[in-house]
Amino acid sequence: MADPTLTAPSAGARPKMPPPERGRTILALDLGTTTGWAIRAFDGLITSGTVSFKPGRFDGGGMRYLRFTDWLTEIDRLSGPIEAIFYEEVRAHRGVDASHVYGGLMATLTAWAELRGVPYAGVPVGTIKRHATGHGNANKQAMSDAARARGFSPADDNEADAIALLLWAIETKGGLA
Repeated sequence: MADPTLTAPSAGARPKMPPPERGRTILALDLGTTTGWAIRAFDGLITSGTVSFKPGRFDGGGMRYLRFTDWLTEIDRLSGPIEAIFYEEVRAHRGVDASHVYGGLMATLTAWAELRGVPYAGVPVGTIKRHATGHGNANKQAMSDAARARGFSPADDNEADAIALLLWAIETKGGLA
């Protein structure tokens, strides 16, 4: 959750864009209760990790989405401005709960991006896996191994997927190359 002592900029307030030669800040997300994330800052530095949006014992149904909104705003403030967001587009889930969580996080993400004019796109799971490993149906271990082979140390498969998605976005110019 965002530090309550920090003052967030008002909606729509954005710092001046860095010079084009410094690059674009891109955020890649593997949405879920444990969300994997990877970000390339305008200076080219790539950082990644995971963040949990598991509800607390006394949380209402919408608290995970409010925490996700706060987290996005904090990432944008600290590493941004975010200029593009890519998320893993999942078409099938193992269970109803996972499907509901994914849908809520995706709705929150797209609304957050729309409010700020940040372009976003879902990328099919098979596309990400094929780019990272050469196989569109690679398992979790293969995705983690692919991230390690590129010099990263993902803590779990969520972070590995976010790293793979970010590398896909950079190397294919968001699918345009």
